[in-house]
Amino acid sequence: MSKFLDKEASDTLYRAILTLKDEDECRRFLQDLCTVSELKAMEQRMEVAMLLDEGLIYSDILEKTGASSATISRVNRCLHYGAEGYQRVIPRLKERR
Repeated sequence: MSKFLDKEASDTLYRAILTLKDEDECRRFLQDLCTVSELKAMEQRMEVAMLLDEGLIYSDILEKTGASSATISRVNRCLHYGAEGYQRVIPRLKERR
C-alpha cells in the first residue's frame, strides 16, 4: 500500500465518505470537495468501467464517452489488476438498475 493511503488525512476522507446517507449528500459533498474537472474525470472513469464490464471495445467506449485511450486503458488495468474497487461497486450498481 502506498504511503499516501496510510496517512491519517486519507482515513479522514474515507470516513467522511462513509458518513454520507444518500446520493444527494454524496453529490453535495463531492461538489464541495472536488473541482468540476475532477468530478467529470471520475464520472467518466466510472462510465468507462461500466462499459468495459459490459464487454464494449475501446473504440466504442471512446465514441460513447470521449475518454482518451489512456484513460480507457488505465480503467481497464484497474478492473483487472487494481484494488478491486470497481469489482465491488459495479455489481452493486447493476443490482440497483
